[in-house]
Amino acid sequence: MIGLISATAAGAAARDRLAAAWPQRTRVYDGPVGDAVRRAFSECEQLVCFLATGAVVRLVAPLLEDKSADPGVVCVDEGGRFAVSLVGGHGGGANELAVEVGELLGADPVVTTATDSVGIPGLDTLGFPLEGDVAAVTRAVLDGEPVALDTEVAWPLPPLPLAAQGAYTVRLTDRAVEPGAQEVLLRPPSLVVGVGASKGAPVEEVLELIHGALQDAGLSPRSLAELATVDAKAGEPGILDAARRLGVPLVTYSADELAGIDVPNPSDAPLAAVGTPSVAEAAALVRGGELLVPKRKSAGQPAMATCAVVRRPARGRLAVVGLGPGARDLLTPRAKAELRRASVLVGLDQYVDQIRDLLRPGTRILESGLGAEEERARTAVAEARKGQAVALIGSGDAGVYAMASPALAEASDDIDVVGVPGVTAALAAAAILGAPLGHDHVSISLSDLHTPWEVIERRVRAAAEADIVVTFYNPRSRGRDWQLPKALAILAEHREPTTPVGVVRNASRPDGTARVTTLTDLDPATVDMMTVVTVGNTATRDIAGRMVTPRGYRWQESASKSGSAAGQEEPK
Repeated sequence: MIGLISATAAGAAARDRLAAAWPQRTRVYDGPVGDAVRRAFSECEQLVCFLATGAVVRLVAPLLEDKSADPGVVCVDEGGRFAVSLVGGHGGGANELAVEVGELLGADPVVTTATDSVGIPGLDTLGFPLEGDVAAVTRAVLDGEPVALDTEVAWPLPPLPLAAQGAYTVRLTDRAVEPGAQEVLLRPPSLVVGVGASKGAPVEEVLELIHGALQDAGLSPRSLAELATVDAKAGEPGILDAARRLGVPLVTYSADELAGIDVPNPSDAPLAAVGTPSVAEAAALVRGGELLVPKRKSAGQPAMATCAVVRRPARGRLAVVGLGPGARDLLTPRAKAELRRASVLVGLDQYVDQIRDLLRPGTRILESGLGAEEERARTAVAEARKGQAVALIGSGDAGVYAMASPALAEASDDIDVVGVPGVTAALAAAAILGAPLGHDHVSISLSDLHTPWEVIERRVRAAAEADIVVTFYNPRSRGRDWQLPKALAILAEHREPTTPVGVVRNASRPDGTARVTTLTDLDPATVDMMTVVTVGNTATRDIAGRMVTPRGYRWQESASKSGSAAGQEEPK
Protein backbone atom coordinates (compact mmCIF):
# COMPACT_ATOMS: atom_id res chain seq x y z
CA MET A 1 0.00 0.00 0.00
CA ILE A 2 1.16 3.55 -0.81
CA GLY A 3 0.36 6.23 1.75
CA LEU A 4 -0.48 9.68 0.35
CA ILE A 5 0.10 12.78 2.51
CA SER A 6 -0.43 16.44 1.60
CA ALA A 7 -0.57 19.76 3.42
CA THR A 8 -1.95 22.28 0.89
CA ALA A 9 -4.73 22.53 -1.66
CA ALA A 10 -2.26 22.15 -4.54
CA GLY A 11 -0.74 19.08 -2.94
CA ALA A 12 -4.18 17.64 -2.26
CA ALA A 13 -5.13 18.05 -5.92
CA ALA A 14 -2.08 16.10 -7.07
CA ARG A 15 -2.63 13.57 -4.27
CA ASP A 16 -6.20 12.99 -5.42
CA ARG A 17 -5.00 12.38 -8.99
CA LEU A 18 -2.79 9.56 -7.72
CA ALA A 19 -5.56 8.19 -5.55
CA ALA A 20 -7.98 8.15 -8.49
CA ALA A 21 -5.44 6.48 -10.79
CA TRP A 22 -4.37 3.87 -8.23
CA PRO A 23 -7.44 3.16 -6.08
CA GLN A 24 -6.25 -0.31 -5.08
CA ARG A 25 -2.67 0.76 -4.34
CA THR A 26 -3.11 3.96 -2.33
CA ARG A 27 -4.52 5.22 0.94
CA VAL A 28 -5.00 8.92 1.76
CA TYR A 29 -3.86 10.04 5.22
CA ASP A 30 -5.60 13.15 6.55
CA GLY A 31 -5.06 15.15 9.73
CA PRO A 32 -1.93 16.88 11.03
CA VAL A 33 0.95 16.21 8.65
CA GLY A 34 3.34 14.86 11.30
CA ASP A 35 0.80 12.35 12.57
CA ALA A 36 -0.15 11.35 9.02
CA VAL A 37 3.48 10.67 8.06
CA ARG A 38 4.11 8.61 11.17
CA ARG A 39 0.97 6.51 10.67
CA ALA A 40 1.67 5.95 6.98
CA PHE A 41 5.32 5.06 7.71
CA SER A 42 4.23 2.29 10.08
CA GLU A 43 1.36 1.00 7.94
CA CYS A 44 2.50 1.28 4.31
CA GLU A 45 5.24 -0.11 2.10
CA GLN A 46 5.71 3.26 0.37
CA LEU A 47 4.84 6.93 0.88
CA VAL A 48 4.28 9.81 -1.51
CA CYS A 49 4.49 13.11 0.36
CA PHE A 50 3.33 16.29 -1.36
CA LEU A 51 5.61 18.35 0.87
CA ALA A 52 8.99 20.03 0.85
CA THR A 53 11.85 17.56 1.03
CA GLY A 54 13.27 19.30 4.09
CA ALA A 55 10.01 18.84 5.97
CA VAL A 56 9.82 15.16 5.05
CA VAL A 57 13.46 14.61 6.07
CA ARG A 58 12.75 15.99 9.53
CA LEU A 59 9.58 13.92 9.88
CA VAL A 60 10.93 10.54 8.75
CA ALA A 61 14.47 10.75 10.16
CA PRO A 62 13.45 9.56 13.66
CA LEU A 63 11.50 6.69 12.09
CA LEU A 64 14.30 5.16 10.02
CA GLU A 65 15.62 1.78 11.18
CA ASP A 66 16.94 -0.41 8.34
CA LYS A 67 17.15 0.48 4.65
CA SER A 68 16.16 -3.05 3.72
CA ALA A 69 12.90 -2.75 5.68
CA ASP A 70 12.04 0.97 5.74
CA PRO A 71 9.29 2.16 3.36
CA GLY A 72 10.27 3.94 0.17
CA VAL A 73 9.52 7.67 0.34
CA VAL A 74 8.92 9.96 -2.63
CA CYS A 75 8.44 13.73 -2.38
CA VAL A 76 6.49 15.81 -4.90
CA ASP A 77 6.90 19.60 -4.85
CA GLU A 78 4.01 22.06 -4.71
CA GLY A 79 4.31 22.86 -8.40
CA GLY A 80 4.20 19.20 -9.37
CA ARG A 81 7.45 19.56 -11.32
CA PHE A 82 9.56 16.91 -9.60
CA ALA A 83 9.07 13.48 -8.01
CA VAL A 84 12.08 12.97 -5.75
CA SER A 85 13.15 9.54 -4.54
CA LEU A 86 14.13 10.45 -0.99
CA VAL A 87 14.41 7.25 1.07
CA GLY A 88 14.51 3.56 0.17
CA GLY A 89 15.50 3.95 -3.45
CA HIS A 90 16.17 0.24 -3.93
CA GLY A 91 14.91 -1.60 -0.87
CA GLY A 92 11.71 0.44 -0.63
CA GLY A 93 11.19 0.78 -4.37
CA ALA A 94 11.24 4.59 -4.21
CA ASN A 95 13.24 4.95 -7.42
CA GLU A 96 10.70 3.06 -9.47
CA LEU A 97 7.85 4.79 -7.67
CA ALA A 98 9.32 8.21 -8.49
CA VAL A 99 9.30 7.26 -12.18
CA GLU A 100 5.69 6.03 -11.99
CA VAL A 101 4.53 9.15 -10.14
CA GLY A 102 6.39 11.33 -12.62
CA GLU A 103 4.72 9.66 -15.59
CA LEU A 104 1.27 10.05 -14.06
CA LEU A 105 1.64 13.65 -12.90
CA GLY A 106 3.89 14.91 -15.69
CA ALA A 107 6.72 15.50 -13.21
CA ASP A 108 10.42 14.82 -13.71
CA PRO A 109 11.62 11.88 -11.59
CA VAL A 110 14.70 12.70 -9.54
CA VAL A 111 16.81 9.64 -8.67
CA THR A 112 20.19 10.18 -7.06
CA THR A 113 21.10 6.57 -6.25
CA ALA A 114 24.56 6.19 -7.77
CA THR A 115 23.98 2.97 -9.69
CA ASP A 116 20.67 4.13 -11.15
CA SER A 117 22.17 7.44 -12.19
CA VAL A 118 24.76 5.75 -14.40
CA GLY A 119 22.50 2.95 -15.65
CA ILE A 120 24.09 0.10 -13.68
CA PRO A 121 21.78 -2.28 -11.81
CA GLY A 122 22.44 -2.20 -8.08
CA LEU A 123 23.50 -5.49 -6.56
CA ASP A 124 20.58 -5.18 -4.17
CA THR A 125 18.10 -4.92 -7.06
CA LEU A 126 18.86 -8.26 -8.72
CA GLY A 127 16.22 -10.13 -6.75
CA PHE A 128 18.68 -12.43 -4.96
CA PRO A 129 19.55 -12.60 -1.26
CA LEU A 130 23.06 -11.23 -0.88
CA GLU A 131 25.81 -11.14 1.72
CA GLY A 132 29.11 -9.34 2.07
CA ASP A 133 30.52 -5.87 1.58
CA VAL A 134 27.88 -4.57 -0.85
CA ALA A 135 28.88 -0.93 -0.43
CA ALA A 136 32.56 -1.48 -1.17
CA VAL A 137 31.98 -3.71 -4.19
CA THR A 138 29.34 -1.34 -5.59
CA ARG A 139 31.72 1.59 -5.13
CA ALA A 140 34.39 -0.34 -7.01
CA VAL A 141 32.00 -0.93 -9.90
CA LEU A 142 31.10 2.75 -9.99
CA ASP A 143 34.76 3.77 -9.87
CA GLY A 144 35.59 1.53 -12.81
CA GLU A 145 37.83 -0.79 -10.81
CA PRO A 146 37.99 -4.41 -12.02
CA VAL A 147 35.33 -6.47 -10.27
CA ALA A 148 35.30 -10.19 -11.04
CA LEU A 149 32.13 -12.22 -11.59
CA ASP A 150 32.46 -15.77 -10.28
CA THR A 151 29.45 -17.86 -11.30
CA GLU A 152 29.62 -21.14 -9.44
CA VAL A 153 25.97 -21.61 -10.46
CA ALA A 154 24.84 -20.48 -13.89
CA TRP A 155 21.85 -18.16 -13.59
CA PRO A 156 20.39 -15.40 -15.79
CA LEU A 157 21.61 -11.99 -14.66
CA PRO A 158 21.09 -8.48 -16.03
CA PRO A 159 24.15 -6.83 -17.60
CA LEU A 160 26.86 -6.10 -15.05
CA PRO A 161 30.13 -4.37 -15.99
CA LEU A 162 32.22 -7.12 -14.41
CA ALA A 163 35.48 -8.71 -15.48
CA ALA A 164 37.11 -12.13 -15.37
CA GLN A 165 39.51 -11.03 -12.63
CA GLY A 166 39.73 -8.25 -10.10
CA ALA A 167 40.48 -7.31 -6.51
CA TYR A 168 36.73 -7.26 -5.83
CA THR A 169 34.41 -10.19 -6.51
CA VAL A 170 30.73 -10.87 -7.02
CA ARG A 171 30.18 -14.59 -6.50
CA LEU A 172 26.98 -16.37 -7.54
CA THR A 173 26.79 -19.46 -5.35
CA ASP A 174 24.36 -21.66 -3.43
CA ARG A 175 27.07 -23.13 -1.21
CA ALA A 176 27.15 -22.38 2.50
CA VAL A 177 30.27 -20.22 2.46
CA GLU A 178 31.08 -16.91 4.11
CA PRO A 179 31.93 -13.89 1.96
CA GLY A 180 35.58 -12.98 1.84
CA ALA A 181 37.05 -9.49 2.02
CA GLN A 182 35.87 -7.24 -0.83
CA GLU A 183 33.37 -9.90 -1.89
CA VAL A 184 29.58 -10.11 -2.32
CA LEU A 185 27.73 -13.42 -2.43
CA LEU A 186 24.56 -13.61 -4.53
CA ARG A 187 22.25 -16.49 -3.65
CA PRO A 188 20.34 -17.75 -6.71
CA PRO A 189 17.11 -19.74 -6.12
CA SER A 190 18.72 -22.93 -7.34
CA LEU A 191 17.75 -25.50 -4.70
CA VAL A 192 14.57 -27.56 -4.50
CA VAL A 193 13.77 -29.74 -1.51
CA GLY A 194 11.40 -32.62 -2.07
CA VAL A 195 9.47 -33.57 1.07
CA GLY A 196 7.41 -36.56 2.07
CA ALA A 197 5.64 -36.84 5.41
CA SER A 198 3.36 -39.13 7.35
CA LYS A 199 0.02 -37.73 8.47
CA GLY A 200 0.52 -35.43 11.44
CA ALA A 201 4.29 -35.04 11.02
CA PRO A 202 5.35 -32.14 13.29
CA VAL A 203 6.67 -29.04 11.52
CA GLU A 204 9.69 -29.05 13.82
CA GLU A 205 10.64 -32.53 12.61
CA VAL A 206 10.24 -31.47 8.96
CA LEU A 207 12.32 -28.31 9.45
CA GLU A 208 15.06 -30.10 11.38
CA LEU A 209 15.32 -32.66 8.56
CA ILE A 210 15.56 -29.96 5.85
CA HIS A 211 18.09 -27.82 7.70
CA GLY A 212 20.21 -30.87 8.49
CA ALA A 213 20.20 -32.00 4.85
CA LEU A 214 21.28 -28.58 3.61
CA GLN A 215 23.93 -28.19 6.30
CA ASP A 216 25.46 -31.63 5.72
CA ALA A 217 25.64 -30.94 1.96
CA GLY A 218 27.24 -27.53 2.52
CA LEU A 219 24.32 -25.68 0.91
CA SER A 220 22.87 -22.30 1.80
CA PRO A 221 19.20 -22.20 2.85
CA ARG A 222 19.06 -18.73 1.27
CA SER A 223 19.19 -20.44 -2.15
CA LEU A 224 16.14 -22.54 -1.41
CA ALA A 225 13.55 -21.89 -4.12
CA GLU A 226 10.67 -24.17 -3.13
CA LEU A 227 9.46 -27.25 -1.34
CA ALA A 228 7.90 -29.95 -3.50
CA THR A 229 5.66 -32.87 -2.62
CA VAL A 230 2.82 -35.05 -3.90
CA ASP A 231 -0.71 -33.67 -4.32
CA ALA A 232 -1.98 -35.93 -1.56
CA LYS A 233 0.18 -34.00 0.92
CA ALA A 234 -0.81 -30.52 -0.30
CA GLY A 235 -2.74 -29.90 2.91
CA GLU A 236 -0.36 -31.58 5.36
CA PRO A 237 0.09 -28.99 8.17
CA GLY A 238 3.73 -29.90 8.94
CA ILE A 239 4.76 -29.39 5.30
CA LEU A 240 2.67 -26.25 4.86
CA ASP A 241 4.09 -24.66 8.00
CA ALA A 242 7.64 -25.61 7.00
CA ALA A 243 7.24 -23.83 3.64
CA ARG A 244 5.77 -20.80 5.37
CA ARG A 245 8.60 -20.57 7.91
CA LEU A 246 11.22 -21.02 5.20
CA GLY A 247 9.53 -18.32 3.12
CA VAL A 248 9.22 -20.44 -0.04
CA PRO A 249 6.25 -21.77 -2.03
CA LEU A 250 5.00 -25.32 -1.78
CA VAL A 251 4.68 -26.98 -5.20
CA THR A 252 2.76 -30.24 -5.61
CA TYR A 253 2.62 -32.88 -8.33
CA SER A 254 0.26 -35.75 -9.03
CA ALA A 255 1.21 -39.29 -8.04
CA ASP A 256 1.22 -40.27 -11.71
CA GLU A 257 3.76 -37.53 -12.53
CA LEU A 258 6.04 -38.60 -9.70
CA ALA A 259 5.71 -42.29 -10.52
CA GLY A 260 7.24 -41.60 -13.92
CA ILE A 261 10.44 -40.08 -12.48
CA ASP A 262 13.46 -42.38 -12.28
CA VAL A 263 14.88 -42.21 -8.74
CA PRO A 264 17.70 -44.06 -6.95
CA ASN A 265 15.68 -45.00 -3.86
CA PRO A 266 12.12 -46.11 -4.63
CA SER A 267 10.06 -47.61 -1.85
CA ASP A 268 6.90 -49.66 -1.44
CA ALA A 269 5.64 -47.58 1.49
CA PRO A 270 4.79 -44.37 -0.42
CA LEU A 271 3.50 -46.49 -3.32
CA ALA A 272 0.96 -48.05 -1.02
CA ALA A 273 0.15 -44.76 0.75
CA VAL A 274 -0.09 -42.21 -2.09
CA GLY A 275 0.39 -44.14 -5.33
CA THR A 276 4.02 -43.41 -6.21
CA PRO A 277 7.22 -45.28 -5.23
CA SER A 278 8.94 -41.97 -4.46
CA VAL A 279 7.79 -38.64 -3.08
CA ALA A 280 10.84 -36.74 -1.82
CA GLU A 281 13.30 -37.62 -4.60
CA ALA A 282 10.73 -37.62 -7.40
CA ALA A 283 9.19 -34.29 -6.36
CA ALA A 284 12.62 -32.68 -6.22
CA LEU A 285 13.64 -34.15 -9.61
CA VAL A 286 10.42 -33.70 -11.57
CA ARG A 287 11.75 -30.57 -13.34
CA GLY A 288 15.22 -32.03 -13.77
CA GLY A 289 18.45 -31.19 -12.04
CA GLU A 290 21.29 -32.71 -10.04
CA LEU A 291 20.44 -34.80 -7.00
CA LEU A 292 22.71 -33.41 -4.27
CA VAL A 293 21.12 -35.13 -1.27
CA PRO A 294 19.40 -38.51 -1.84
CA LYS A 295 16.37 -39.40 0.23
CA ARG A 296 16.99 -39.20 3.94
CA LYS A 297 14.69 -39.76 6.88
CA SER A 298 14.01 -37.56 9.87
CA ALA A 299 15.38 -38.46 13.28
CA GLY A 300 11.99 -39.18 14.85
CA GLN A 301 11.05 -42.58 16.21
CA PRO A 302 9.36 -43.57 14.05
CA ALA A 303 10.63 -41.25 11.29
CA MET A 304 7.69 -39.21 9.99
CA ALA A 305 9.37 -37.23 7.20
CA THR A 306 11.74 -37.69 4.28
CA CYS A 307 13.52 -35.16 2.09
CA ALA A 308 15.86 -34.91 -0.89
CA VAL A 309 17.72 -31.91 -2.30
CA VAL A 310 18.19 -31.09 -5.98
CA ARG A 311 20.08 -28.28 -7.68
CA ARG A 312 17.77 -27.44 -10.53
CA PRO A 313 19.22 -26.29 -13.84
CA ALA A 314 19.22 -22.58 -14.51
CA ARG A 315 16.46 -21.62 -16.90
CA GLY A 316 17.51 -18.99 -19.35
CA ARG A 317 15.08 -16.24 -20.22
CA LEU A 318 14.17 -15.12 -23.72
CA ALA A 319 12.18 -11.90 -24.07
CA VAL A 320 10.86 -11.33 -27.61
CA VAL A 321 10.46 -7.56 -27.73
CA GLY A 322 8.49 -5.47 -30.20
CA LEU A 323 10.07 -2.03 -30.64
CA GLY A 324 7.07 -0.41 -32.29
CA PRO A 325 7.17 1.54 -35.56
CA GLY A 326 10.28 3.54 -34.67
CA ALA A 327 9.20 6.58 -32.68
CA ARG A 328 10.69 6.49 -29.19
CA ASP A 329 7.45 7.55 -27.52
CA LEU A 330 5.71 4.50 -29.04
CA LEU A 331 8.20 2.13 -27.41
CA THR A 332 6.33 0.69 -24.44
CA PRO A 333 7.60 0.91 -20.84
CA ARG A 334 7.57 -2.89 -20.68
CA ALA A 335 9.81 -3.09 -23.73
CA LYS A 336 12.24 -0.59 -22.16
CA ALA A 337 12.34 -2.64 -18.96
CA GLU A 338 13.13 -5.84 -20.87
CA LEU A 339 15.90 -4.13 -22.84
CA ARG A 340 17.53 -2.99 -19.60
CA ARG A 341 17.08 -6.41 -18.00
CA ALA A 342 18.76 -8.38 -20.79
CA SER A 343 22.43 -9.27 -20.58
CA VAL A 344 22.39 -10.34 -24.25
CA LEU A 345 20.64 -8.45 -27.05
CA VAL A 346 20.04 -10.08 -30.43
CA GLY A 347 18.68 -8.10 -33.36
CA LEU A 348 18.90 -6.59 -36.81
CA ASP A 349 21.66 -3.97 -36.84
CA GLN A 350 19.38 -1.06 -37.80
CA TYR A 351 16.95 -1.93 -34.99
CA VAL A 352 19.80 -2.20 -32.50
CA ASP A 353 20.84 1.34 -33.46
CA GLN A 354 17.36 2.59 -32.54
CA ILE A 355 17.62 1.49 -28.92
CA ARG A 356 21.35 1.26 -28.26
CA ASP A 357 21.23 4.19 -25.84
CA LEU A 358 18.68 2.34 -23.65
CA LEU A 359 20.96 -0.63 -22.99
CA ARG A 360 22.83 -0.93 -19.74
CA PRO A 361 26.62 -0.96 -19.67
CA GLY A 362 27.90 -4.47 -20.16
CA THR A 363 25.10 -5.66 -22.44
CA ARG A 364 26.49 -8.06 -25.04
CA ILE A 365 25.11 -7.16 -28.47
CA LEU A 366 24.79 -9.76 -31.23
CA GLU A 367 23.64 -7.93 -34.34
CA SER A 368 23.39 -8.96 -37.98
CA GLY A 369 22.12 -7.60 -41.28
CA LEU A 370 19.03 -8.10 -43.39
CA GLY A 371 18.04 -11.62 -44.33
CA ALA A 372 19.40 -13.41 -41.26
CA GLU A 373 16.13 -13.85 -39.34
CA GLU A 374 16.48 -17.59 -38.74
CA GLU A 375 20.10 -17.21 -37.67
CA ARG A 376 19.14 -14.50 -35.16
CA ALA A 377 16.34 -16.69 -33.81
CA ARG A 378 18.69 -19.65 -33.34
CA THR A 379 21.30 -17.43 -31.71
CA ALA A 380 18.83 -15.97 -29.24
CA VAL A 381 17.50 -19.37 -28.21
CA ALA A 382 21.03 -20.79 -27.91
CA GLU A 383 22.08 -17.93 -25.62
CA ALA A 384 19.00 -18.45 -23.46
CA ARG A 385 19.81 -22.14 -23.18
CA LYS A 386 23.18 -21.14 -21.72
CA GLY A 387 21.28 -19.55 -18.84
CA GLN A 388 21.44 -15.97 -20.14
CA ALA A 389 18.77 -13.26 -19.97
CA VAL A 390 18.23 -12.55 -23.67
CA ALA A 391 16.20 -9.93 -25.53
CA LEU A 392 15.40 -10.64 -29.17
CA ILE A 393 14.12 -7.49 -30.84
CA GLY A 394 11.89 -6.88 -33.83
CA SER A 395 10.12 -3.87 -35.27
CA GLY A 396 6.44 -3.20 -34.67
CA ASP A 397 5.06 -6.16 -32.77
CA ALA A 398 7.60 -8.96 -32.71
CA GLY A 399 4.81 -11.47 -33.32
CA VAL A 400 3.64 -9.83 -36.56
CA TYR A 401 5.89 -10.63 -39.55
CA ALA A 402 8.82 -10.46 -37.15
CA MET A 403 11.06 -12.51 -34.87
CA ALA A 404 8.64 -14.25 -32.51
CA SER A 405 7.62 -17.00 -34.95
CA PRO A 406 11.11 -18.25 -35.90
CA ALA A 407 12.30 -17.92 -32.31
CA LEU A 408 9.43 -19.90 -30.78
CA ALA A 409 9.80 -22.52 -33.50
CA GLU A 410 13.36 -23.04 -32.20
CA ALA A 411 12.58 -22.82 -28.48
CA SER A 412 11.58 -25.77 -26.33
CA ASP A 413 10.33 -25.89 -22.75
CA ASP A 414 13.84 -25.70 -21.29
CA ILE A 415 13.81 -21.88 -21.31
CA ASP A 416 11.37 -19.24 -20.13
CA VAL A 417 9.88 -17.13 -22.93
CA VAL A 418 8.25 -13.73 -22.48
CA GLY A 419 6.47 -11.85 -25.26
CA VAL A 420 6.43 -8.05 -25.18
CA PRO A 421 3.86 -6.55 -27.57
CA GLY A 422 4.59 -3.52 -29.67
CA VAL A 423 2.67 -1.07 -31.85
CA THR A 424 2.47 -2.65 -35.30
CA ALA A 425 3.12 -0.81 -38.55
CA ALA A 426 -0.51 -1.35 -39.58
CA LEU A 427 -1.78 0.33 -36.42
CA ALA A 428 0.73 3.17 -36.57
CA ALA A 429 -0.18 3.84 -40.21
CA ALA A 430 -3.91 3.60 -39.49
CA ALA A 431 -3.66 6.21 -36.73
CA ILE A 432 -2.01 8.60 -39.20
CA LEU A 433 -4.53 7.91 -41.96
CA GLY A 434 -7.60 8.30 -39.76
CA ALA A 435 -9.70 5.23 -38.97
CA PRO A 436 -9.36 2.83 -41.91
CA LEU A 437 -9.49 -0.24 -39.63
CA GLY A 438 -12.82 0.67 -38.04
CA HIS A 439 -14.34 -2.64 -39.13
CA ASP A 440 -13.01 -6.07 -40.09
CA HIS A 441 -9.53 -5.95 -41.54
CA VAL A 442 -6.64 -8.21 -42.50
CA SER A 443 -2.88 -7.83 -42.95
CA ILE A 444 -1.16 -9.58 -45.85
CA SER A 445 2.54 -9.62 -46.65
CA LEU A 446 3.29 -9.47 -50.38
CA SER A 447 6.79 -10.90 -49.93
CA ASP A 448 7.05 -14.27 -51.66
CA LEU A 449 10.52 -15.01 -50.31
CA HIS A 450 9.09 -17.50 -47.82
CA THR A 451 5.47 -17.84 -48.96
CA PRO A 452 4.61 -18.98 -52.51
CA TRP A 453 2.83 -16.33 -54.55
CA GLU A 454 -0.04 -18.76 -55.21
CA VAL A 455 -0.80 -18.78 -51.48
CA ILE A 456 -0.55 -14.99 -51.20
CA GLU A 457 -2.82 -14.50 -54.22
CA ARG A 458 -5.42 -16.85 -52.77
CA ARG A 459 -5.48 -14.82 -49.55
CA VAL A 460 -5.78 -11.51 -51.42
CA ARG A 461 -8.72 -12.88 -53.44
CA ALA A 462 -10.43 -14.11 -50.27
CA ALA A 463 -10.08 -10.67 -48.67
CA ALA A 464 -11.33 -8.99 -51.85
CA GLU A 465 -14.40 -11.21 -52.08
CA ALA A 466 -15.13 -10.80 -48.34
CA ASP A 467 -14.98 -6.99 -48.64
CA ILE A 468 -12.38 -6.71 -45.87
CA VAL A 469 -10.01 -3.75 -45.45
CA VAL A 470 -6.51 -4.92 -46.41
CA THR A 471 -3.16 -3.68 -45.13
CA PHE A 472 -0.22 -4.77 -47.28
CA TYR A 473 3.14 -5.31 -45.60
CA ASN A 474 6.34 -5.62 -47.67
CA PRO A 475 4.48 -4.26 -50.70
CA ARG A 476 7.31 -3.64 -53.15
CA SER A 477 11.09 -3.89 -53.40
CA ARG A 478 13.62 -3.55 -56.18
CA GLY A 479 13.50 -7.25 -56.88
CA ARG A 480 9.73 -7.60 -56.37
CA ASP A 481 7.95 -4.93 -58.36
CA TRP A 482 4.95 -6.79 -59.83
CA GLN A 483 3.22 -8.21 -56.74
CA LEU A 484 1.60 -4.96 -55.57
CA PRO A 485 0.06 -4.11 -58.99
CA LYS A 486 -1.25 -7.68 -59.18
CA ALA A 487 -2.79 -7.49 -55.70
CA LEU A 488 -4.40 -4.12 -56.43
CA ALA A 489 -5.84 -5.51 -59.65
CA ILE A 490 -7.44 -8.38 -57.73
CA LEU A 491 -9.02 -5.94 -55.27
CA ALA A 492 -10.21 -3.76 -58.16
CA GLU A 493 -12.30 -6.68 -59.40
CA HIS A 494 -14.50 -6.25 -56.32
CA ARG A 495 -14.17 -2.53 -55.41
CA GLU A 496 -14.86 0.78 -57.05
CA PRO A 497 -11.98 2.70 -58.65
CA THR A 498 -12.57 5.50 -56.12
CA THR A 499 -11.97 3.20 -53.12
CA PRO A 500 -9.66 5.11 -50.69
CA VAL A 501 -6.13 3.83 -50.34
CA GLY A 502 -3.73 5.02 -47.66
CA VAL A 503 0.02 5.05 -48.26
CA VAL A 504 2.26 5.61 -45.22
CA ARG A 505 6.03 5.49 -45.31
CA ASN A 506 8.12 5.33 -42.10
CA ALA A 507 5.05 5.67 -39.91
CA SER A 508 5.69 7.74 -36.75
CA ARG A 509 9.27 8.64 -37.70
CA PRO A 510 10.53 12.18 -38.34
CA ASP A 511 10.89 11.53 -42.07
CA GLY A 512 7.51 9.81 -42.34
CA THR A 513 5.04 10.65 -45.10
CA ALA A 514 1.37 9.81 -45.58
CA ARG A 515 -1.25 10.37 -48.25
CA VAL A 516 -4.73 9.19 -49.13
CA THR A 517 -5.33 8.33 -52.78
CA THR A 518 -7.62 5.92 -54.63
CA LEU A 519 -7.39 2.44 -56.03
CA THR A 520 -7.13 3.89 -59.55
CA ASP A 521 -4.71 6.71 -58.81
CA LEU A 522 -2.17 4.82 -56.67
CA ASP A 523 1.18 4.57 -58.47
CA PRO A 524 2.94 1.40 -57.23
CA ALA A 525 6.30 2.90 -58.21
CA THR A 526 5.98 5.33 -55.26
CA VAL A 527 5.88 2.43 -52.79
CA ASP A 528 8.84 0.64 -51.20
CA MET A 529 9.60 -1.74 -48.33
CA MET A 530 9.34 1.04 -45.74
CA THR A 531 5.74 1.65 -46.81
CA VAL A 532 2.43 0.28 -45.58
CA VAL A 533 -0.49 0.31 -48.03
CA THR A 534 -4.03 0.16 -46.64
CA VAL A 535 -6.90 -0.43 -49.09
CA GLY A 536 -10.40 0.34 -47.85
CA ASN A 537 -13.51 -1.75 -48.35
CA THR A 538 -16.71 -0.70 -50.13
CA ALA A 539 -17.81 1.31 -47.07
CA THR A 540 -14.54 3.20 -46.54
CA ARG A 541 -14.75 6.94 -47.23
CA ASP A 542 -12.38 9.87 -47.63
CA ILE A 543 -13.68 12.38 -45.11
CA ALA A 544 -11.74 15.65 -44.86
CA GLY A 545 -8.65 13.90 -46.19
CA ARG A 546 -8.87 11.03 -43.73
CA MET A 547 -9.69 7.38 -44.38
CA VAL A 548 -12.73 6.30 -42.36
CA THR A 549 -14.28 2.83 -42.36
CA PRO A 550 -17.64 2.88 -40.51
CA ARG A 551 -18.08 0.31 -37.81
CA GLY A 552 -21.32 -0.73 -39.45
CA TYR A 553 -23.35 -1.48 -36.32
CA ARG A 554 -27.10 -1.02 -36.19
CA TRP A 555 -26.89 1.89 -33.80
CA GLN A 556 -24.80 3.76 -36.36
CA GLU A 557 -27.50 3.31 -38.99
CA SER A 558 -30.17 4.61 -36.63
CA ALA A 559 -27.90 7.45 -35.54
CA SER A 560 -27.34 8.53 -39.13
CA LYS A 561 -31.08 8.56 -39.70
CA SER A 562 -31.91 10.46 -36.50
CA GLY A 563 -28.84 12.68 -36.56
CA SER A 564 -27.71 11.69 -33.06
CA ALA A 565 -25.81 8.85 -31.44
CA ALA A 566 -28.15 6.01 -30.54
CA GLY A 567 -25.78 3.68 -28.77
CA GLN A 568 -22.53 3.23 -26.93
CA GLU A 569 -19.17 1.89 -27.99
CA GLU A 570 -18.85 -1.82 -27.45
CA PRO A 571 -16.06 -3.06 -25.19
CA LYS A 572 -13.04 -4.59 -26.89
